Amino acid sequence: MANNGPNGQWYPPTWPDRIRAHRRGDLTPVVPRRAATVMLLRDGAGTGTGPEVHMIRRRASMAFAGGAYAYPGGAVDPRDEAEVRWGGPDRTAWADRLGVGPAEAQAVVCAAVRETFEEAGVLLAGPDARTVVADTTGADWEADRRALVERELSFAAFLARRDLVLRSDLLGAWARWITPEFEERRYDTWFFVAALPPGQRTRNASTEADRTVWTAPADAAAGYDRGELLMMPPTIATLRDLAGLDAAADALTVAAGRDLTPVLAEVTLEGEEIVLSWPGHEEFEKRILPR
Repeated sequence: MANNGPNGQWYPPTWPDRIRAHRRGDLTPVVPRRAATVMLLRDGAGTGTGPEVHMIRRRASMAFAGGAYAYPGGAVDPRDEAEVRWGGPDRTAWADRLGVGPAEAQAVVCAAVRETFEEAGVLLAGPDARTVVADTTGADWEADRRALVERELSFAAFLARRDLVLRSDLLGAWARWITPEFEERRYDTWFFVAALPPGQRTRNASTEADRTVWTAPADAAAGYDRGELLMMPPTIATLRDLAGLDAAADALTVAAGRDLTPVLAEVTLEGEEIVLSWPGHEEFEKRILPR
């Protein structure tokens, strides 16, 4: 767990030295891997309470963001570009929305659906373009999920084996964040929203997580503000945005108008002080003095 402020902002102790090395030109930025993460939403139990979001807590032993709360997600598998039965907006439409080519767009969308199944047991796919599977529990589903996690089975082969259509229309692109250039492990991550399909339920299916919760976004944000919940900047930024929704179903409508300009941290110098900032997100600014 890494945090040096009054709130729960994830801030690794290695960053100051890496920032200085980057500023000197002694550090070559790692090329970020494409990744996708999904904010699963369901309507809250109380009247007028707004939706809840599914979150996982990454194990403290994880090399990247250990102990931090996040959403199900992970890196794109090169095999995510393989042909699959597809429902919803076509690959060209997704390419326009995500700002990449059609093949890359398919891979990002497939990664979002695959990782949600791998880490939460929820599958955004169905027998046709109008339906979605109602139950993903049972030994046969678990065997397939584990094979996906171990990369013994590609997502395309999994869908083909079960004769399923990927439901891209159940996803809405919400934001895009790129890990800072000085970070050792870098990701170019698209954040998506999706409503929990009827009949399905989440479970802690990830070996990378030690806890899962359904929580109101405002409650999770309050825990971060009190310093009780550790989160990376994109997680708390998206939580604050989700707190304005009235219902889970509203997320896809709102997502259609969201700006997907990538957010990438910037570093400037003010005398001997390093200023680390995320454009458009002033609350995450860090000021670092020489030790």
